[in-house]
Amino acid sequence: MFGFLKSRGADEDGAVTVDWVVLTATMIGLAAGGATATLTGIEALGGKVESNLSTRSVQ
Repeated sequence: MFGFLKSRGADEDGAVTVDWVVLTATMIGLAAGGATATLTGIEALGGKVESNLSTRSVQ
């Protein structure tokens, strides 16, 4: 039994897959955070433009 566990512990075939899963999840998280921050800024700017244009009159 211990020999089986030792041989499985030395096997590194799945380690690369785990690394890629962690890296991919990190990249997706960073992209989602960046998109959220960008969307928040765009919505704030749009609100400012809307309030500025709604107070102006066209002659």
